[in-house]
Amino acid sequence: MEWKNVVEQMFPDGHEVCQDGDLIKGVACCGEHTVAVIGTTNHTDVGVELALALAAAVLAVIHDHPTRPIVFLVDTCGQRLRHRDELLGLNGYMAHLAKCVEMARGRGHPVISLVYEQALSGGFLANGMMSDVCAALPEAEIRVMGLAAMARVTRISEERLAALSLSSPVFAPGARNYLLMGGLAALWEGDLSVCLRDALQSVDISDRRRTLGRERGGRMLTDPVVQRVLASA
Repeated sequence: MEWKNVVEQMFPDGHEVCQDGDLIKGVACCGEHTVAVIGTTNHTDVGVELALALAAAVLAVIHDHPTRPIVFLVDTCGQRLRHRDELLGLNGYMAHLAKCVEMARGRGHPVISLVYEQALSGGFLANGMMSDVCAALPEAEIRVMGLAAMARVTRISEERLAALSLSSPVFAPGARNYLLMGGLAALWEGDLSVCLRDALQSVDISDRRRTLGRERGGRMLTDPVVQRVLASA
């Protein structure tokens, strides 16, 4: 779905969100809330420049509008896989973006992410999985690694991985599988403005992903293992 359609559905009360290259940013109204909108489009890869632009947008909200909610709109094919960006230390720029998001959360900014198109690999970590609430449209594509790449890394045949993906969300891409694993808080369907308003009213800053994964049957061992480690510490 085009970002403009998503924004118009999320903010029927009005918005001033615009596109600058692959960056989306602006302000919008959702009920009683004025929110900052930051995001990406065009299935872009996140390189050094875009990571800095996203971080700068977050810092501007922290500086100019204390505690204003931040809504990330996510559409990325992952981090940029170029020699130049790697030599410049792309991992450091991504870490800087993640730290800025964490600073916003620590200073009272509710952070909500919506995957409206695709979210792949490292490009999804800082502006998606760092949020208080991470949601997705049902048709969104979410994955860390495709089955072909996973087969090369694990040395398990792609056919075997495809069979495993039928019974285990861990091996399968897609928004619904990430919901089962607890990686997503919810799938937003119907009136997106109501979904956002409900999310803003019930932001939970605790990380419940591992417990949600167990409750939904998508990741059954993560929470018990963590509890055992904590008990033995």
